[in-house]
Amino acid sequence: MPSGDVLFFFEDHLEALPLYEAFEAQVERLGEVNIRVQKTQVTFSNRRNFAFVSFLPARKAKDRPKTYITITFGLGRRVDSPRIDIATEPYPGRWTHHVLISSTEDIDGELMGWIREAYNFSAGKR
Repeated sequence: MPSGDVLFFFEDHLEALPLYEAFEAQVERLGEVNIRVQKTQVTFSNRRNFAFVSFLPARKAKDRPKTYITITFGLGRRVDSPRIDIATEPYPGRWTHHVLISSTEDIDGELMGWIREAYNFSAGKR
């Protein structure tokens, strides 16, 4: 059962809640993870923030599915994949990636490999 904060965050997007729950369950397998629900995103952190869930519209409206969440993660390298909607380098050596998830099948080994890498990258930062 999701916390009250998570339910409040998804209040206007309840159809996307199962996507979030599937993602959270996979992230929690990585190890020690802190989850903070904020007004515009859910933040996953260890030493530092490494992944986020939001409704950031990474694609143009006509290309977005009706139900989705956006997964954002940071790495020390740019990932080149058709699954990455946006990749930016806000700081030298720090790449932010946005992936739109519209089904639980999208939360697969490839995505979770990137999230694991982000988890380790965050844990190693000083």
